Amino acid sequence: MTTYIVQTLVTLIAVVALAVLVLYGARRIGIGRPSGPLELVGRLPLDGRRSVYLVRVAEAVYIIGASEAGLTKLGELPSDILALSEGQRPRSEFSQILSRALSRTTGERPDDPR
Repeated sequence: MTTYIVQTLVTLIAVVALAVLVLYGARRIGIGRPSGPLELVGRLPLDGRRSVYLVRVAEAVYIIGASEAGLTKLGELPSDILALSEGQRPRSEFSQILSRALSRTTGERPDDPR
C-alpha cells in the first residue's frame, strides 16, 4: 500500500512539474498574448459584479459597462484623448475620462459645475 501511495505522489508531482514547464515555455514563446487592434486600456470595478472598462479598438476607445446582465456600451471616445503609448500611464484619471465621455453622450459640458 505504501508503495502505491509513493508511486502516485511521484507521478502527480511529475505531471504538475510538466504542466508548469509547458505553461512557462508557452508564455516565453508568446502563445496567449493579445494581438490585433483590440486592447484593454482600463478597468474600474464598481462592486463585486459590476465594472466599467475602457477598450481600444483601432482608432476608437469604447466605454463598456459589465454586470451580471451582460455588457453594455456606455460611450465612445476618439483614441487621441487618452494619448497612451506603450508602457505609459494615462494622463487623466479614469473617472475624469468617464465623466468626459458620459457628458458627450448626454450633451452636457464636462466643465459645468452642476
